[in-house]
Amino acid sequence: METMIKEQQLVLGRQECAGSMKNVLDALYVLGGKWKLPVILSLIDGPKRFNEIQHELKGISPKILANELKNLELNEFVERKVYSTTPVTIIYEATEHSATLRKVLHELSLWGEQHREKIRSSMRK
Repeated sequence: METMIKEQQLVLGRQECAGSMKNVLDALYVLGGKWKLPVILSLIDGPKRFNEIQHELKGISPKILANELKNLELNEFVERKVYSTTPVTIIYEATEHSATLRKVLHELSLWGEQHREKIRSSMRK
């Protein structure tokens, strides 16, 4: 009887693990890459024009930024607003969907800080 219960728990664990793996892969598919999360972070801070985002994210090329913004817009993390001024003004804003990443980004930031310190301390040895 105990063996059967343990096997059921193991199977449930495997199913949960497989579900988690699928969810993580889906998230990485949408958010993976060097620039997507930094772009979202930049826009969570407030709406910005293209050049403002590029200036804030040192090292990103205009072509890459344009592609990332298009991709994030398709996945509903970013909204592109066009104003008919002369010249035309385009503003990018984080959507409410982007706000769902606040906790994840905060935890990732904390982990990044801990990891950086771990690497620094092991280099001092």
